[in-house]
This record gives sequence, structure tokens and C-alpha cells, in this order.
Amino acid sequence: MLGLIALRVPVAMAMGVGTLVVLFSLAAEVPLTIVPLMLFDGTNSFVLLAIPLFMIAGELINAADIGRRLIRLASSSVGFMRGGLGMATVVVGMILADISGSSVADAAAMGSVLIPEMKRRGYPTGLAAAILSSASSIAIIIPPSITMVMFGFLTNTSVAQLFAGGFAPGILIGISLMITTSIYARRLQLPIEQKFSAVALVRSFWEAAWALTLPVIIIGGILIGVFTPTEAAGVAVVAALVIGMMAYKTLQCSIIPSLLLRAARQTAIVMFIIATSTIMSWYLSHEQIPDQIAASVLSLTDNKFLILLLINGILLVAGCLLHGAPILIMMVPIMHPIAQSLSLDPVHFGLIFTIAIAIGQQTPPVASVLYVACAIAETSMEEVTRYNKYFILAMIIVLLVVDYVPEITLFLPRMLFR
Repeated sequence: MLGLIALRVPVAMAMGVGTLVVLFSLAAEVPLTIVPLMLFDGTNSFVLLAIPLFMIAGELINAADIGRRLIRLASSSVGFMRGGLGMATVVVGMILADISGSSVADAAAMGSVLIPEMKRRGYPTGLAAAILSSASSIAIIIPPSITMVMFGFLTNTSVAQLFAGGFAPGILIGISLMITTSIYARRLQLPIEQKFSAVALVRSFWEAAWALTLPVIIIGGILIGVFTPTEAAGVAVVAALVIGMMAYKTLQCSIIPSLLLRAARQTAIVMFIIATSTIMSWYLSHEQIPDQIAASVLSLTDNKFLILLLINGILLVAGCLLHGAPILIMMVPIMHPIAQSLSLDPVHFGLIFTIAIAIGQQTPPVASVLYVACAIAETSMEEVTRYNKYFILAMIIVLLVVDYVPEITLFLPRMLFR
């Protein structure tokens, strides 16, 4: 399987072919007729219905040009500081994270407006792309998050509790990115773009009021128990349609089929990976490989802090080589038994996974969000990496804090769901 991935065979195909080869060798004791049943059962879940719905919501939000209104609001809030436009990018990334759940969607929504504006105001192109990439990565940490939906499905963990646990780490990462942006702004002597104006702030808030109702409806409804995360995804689609077509009148019926097609393609990729991973997970369980790996790791040390450091290292290296979904599918069945052996709370462990994947999304050579930022900024990966490494370092520091201070992720789920 790893050989096929190295040859650039799509991850889902590599996982499926690799596991089928093993199953053929076990054909005497494992009937191959169970393969199609496993493929079907792997995606036959109400929880996974949230994935296509959140993707559709993200496409509708982008098409409705909601991001532009949020950008004006964020600029009015922090634009009076040195590097304010860069910090506004982080703020918008945090707000959009409450709506779309997709880092790539957030990068596309913000980049076409913010990168040209940052370049016009004297930001180096590489820095502008680095800020966009790091700000967009928050989308999978602050709920709703497609990554958390997948983790909850794979480990039978409450998605609502994972969503609640993502707020504090997401805000900490946002603050760390804003501090890093401020340091760059002072070092490069970037201009102060505008003076603070209470009138402009109130006006931009009023213009973005409908857009701000989306995260309130989605997250508020989940946290107070009005609907499940999957139902919230459906509500997000309806709300985005109503706001785009009736409130702002920026969403045209003629483009909806193309939006649905893009969302369907993205969903098909994720669901195909999940389906083929079911076969691999079954084989790993059949051979008791996760238990053997957990026993081997625990035989080396039972120090929770060292094992968490090892898990972080493995996930960060994997993030350089694979996209988020394959990392979840391949690593969760192996590492979850280790976490259970250490009595780690599954919500805490899920947030560790999610933050590590967010860092991987902007770590070359495989860096999906970074590639989007580079394409929008029309610059090279090397140029962006000059600046991006310090944003990655800031996120790694937050990851380590989350590792060793689990209450950061657990206090809100315990307060809401005890």
C-alpha cells in the first residue's frame, strides 16, 4: 500500500488494492463476498451525512460572497493596528470556520479578496499567502469540522462533544497566528492601514449581521441540543440558501447545479476513502495489529507525556506526506488503542489529531491549503515557506499546550454534556 502511495496512486485506490491483496491471501478463511458488504457498511452512517451537507453549505457561502462582508467587519475591528489586514484575515478565518468546516473552502473564499489587498498595501507576496494558509487551517479546528465528523465516526466518539472541545484550541491558535502576524508587521514596518472608527465598525457589523447568524444557528443549535451535528449541517444548507438568495440576493439559482456538482465530487473522494478504509480496518482488527502496536509502544515506556510527544511527531510527519482524510483513516485505528491504554479522553485525543492535521495542511510537500494560497497569490511554495515556518511553529506550540493541558479541550464539553 505504501509503495502504491509513493507511486502517486490515489490513496483510496492504494488502500483498497493493498488490502484486497492481503484478503486474497486469506481467501481460505475469509470469504471475499464480505468485501462489498464492508464497502457499503463503511459509508452507511447517519453521522457521515454531515460531510456532503457541510460541503454544500461551504460552496453556497462562497458563491453568496458572504466572505467579503466578514472581511469588512474584521478590518473595522483590527485594521487600525500595524499588520491589521493580516490579523483581519485570521479573524475572518475564525468566523468562516464556524460556518464551512473546510480549510480549502475558507482559503478560496478569503484569498481572492485579501491577498490582492495585502499585496497592494505592501505585504510581501509570500507573507500574504502564508497568513491566508494558516488562517484557513483553523476551519477544521473550530466547529463545525468535517475532520471531527470523521474522527467521531471512526472512534464512536460524540461529534457534538468534539465540536465543543474545538473552540478553545481554535481561539488559541487564532491568537498565536495574530501575534506572529504582528511580529512580522513590526519587523517589516508594514503600514497602519486605517484609523479606528466606531461608525465604520457598526456599519460593517450591520452589513454582516445575516452572515453572523449562520454560526449562531449551527453551533448554538448543536450545543444546546436542538439538533445533532448532521441535522445542523442540513440547517446550514437551508440557512445559506435563504441568506444568499433572499437577504443578500447574491446567490443565483443558475449556479446551484455547478455548486452541487463540485460538492458531490469532493464528497465522493472522501467517502471512497472511508469505504476502502473499512476493509483495511477490518484486516487490522482481524490480525490484532493495533493491539500489538499498542503493547509494543507501552513496553518501551508508559510515560503519557513521552507517548503523546511520539504521537505528535508521527502525525506531523504524516501531515507532510498525506492529506487529512488518509491520515485519519490510516492512523486512528492504530493510535486509538494506545490512547485508550493511556486513559486519554477521546475528545482530547480527537483534538490532538485535528490540530496535527491542520498543521499538516500547510506543511510541504503535500499541503493542500498552502497550494491553494500559492495559486491565488501566484507565487512559489519556496517563497511562502520562508514566512510560513513561523506560523507553523506557533501552531505546534499550541498543539503541545493542548497535549499537556487537556482541560483546554475538555472544560466546555464537560460543562455542556455532563
